[in-house]
Amino acid sequence: MKNLKKAFVCGALTVCAASFACAAPKGKKAVRFGGVAPLSGAVAVYGVECKNGIDLAVAEINSAGGIDGQPLEFICEDDEGDPAKSVNAYKKLVTKDRVRIVIGSLTSGCTMAITKQAQAQKVLQIAPAATAIAITDAGNYIFRTCFIDPFQGKVGGKFAYDNLKTKRAAVLYDIGNDYSAGLTENFIEEYTSLGGTIAAKESYSTGDKDFNAQLTKIKAANPDVVYLPDYYGTVALIAKQLRAQGIDTPIVGADGWDGLTENAGDEVLNGYYSNHYAEDSDSPAVQKFVKSFRAKYGKAPNSFAALGYDSVYMLKDAILKAGTSTDVAKIRDAFEKTDGNYVTGHIMFDSKRNPVKSAVMIKLVKKDGRLASAYAATVDIGK
Repeated sequence: MKNLKKAFVCGALTVCAASFACAAPKGKKAVRFGGVAPLSGAVAVYGVECKNGIDLAVAEINSAGGIDGQPLEFICEDDEGDPAKSVNAYKKLVTKDRVRIVIGSLTSGCTMAITKQAQAQKVLQIAPAATAIAITDAGNYIFRTCFIDPFQGKVGGKFAYDNLKTKRAAVLYDIGNDYSAGLTENFIEEYTSLGGTIAAKESYSTGDKDFNAQLTKIKAANPDVVYLPDYYGTVALIAKQLRAQGIDTPIVGADGWDGLTENAGDEVLNGYYSNHYAEDSDSPAVQKFVKSFRAKYGKAPNSFAALGYDSVYMLKDAILKAGTSTDVAKIRDAFEKTDGNYVTGHIMFDSKRNPVKSAVMIKLVKKDGRLASAYAATVDIGK
């Protein structure tokens, strides 16, 4: 996805430069919405997979006649995982393409870069995977499809203590990354409240490549488990150095690990991470989605694909509730009343427009000689 200048047509999807438009069937005026995602760069796995999920949902809805005859039209811009480019992408969608609904971006920093503008301009913004708690603080036009970091951090702490039966945890996190720091804080709170001890708490800075000094201290603390809350690229680096030092404990992380199966090796085995859904779930909604995604893309969908897919179907349901209106204020009001079953679970919104739902824990395993993910547990906080 690094060279996006070549244009091509594949079914209903037209690709040209960094702008992606999902064409709609002819009929009533299309409901146009935009997307901002990292389609290239360090976290491209997130953006590409989310866009694939969105495209699949749009194709399914349009092939079934649209939303009461109204087709969907999707235009997506690449922000490369850079907040400044997220702002530029958003401005292009709102001014040139005249969209009033935006799905994105994927990481918390990129998403937060555009929330205030979206709220001020009354643009409905749906964040599929941005988990930082402050995302929806900008106002009532900002929603998300994923659970939030405090919940996810607590899930990791509870799983490490209750399911893995550990008593001493070490934490290694990015001190300058709100996502990593927030998860760490909530992991520690939950783990210690259950009776666990934090044997070591070490940090690094974004962009660091050598973690051996911190890992030497962690090894000396003799933990039963190590919590690594970061994105898959950094986690893969840390895991190699951690195992090289002879630390063979379980390692636990969060949804930023999604992507490790394509970007790491055996060093991440005995690893677990909280996520939004499990592809091997026996839920009929999940199995239908996974089958359709495999048929279209030739591979299994990760959680970012599922969250993008759900975002579109939640939007569809809101438009129907709004009487198939294209009035964004009416769609926003209907979106706030979301109450339904989707691929990533039953979704309703709290007063801050955050879904409250269960999280699954995924285990990294070897399957047919390759890394794969497998369902490990469902975790609810307070139960």
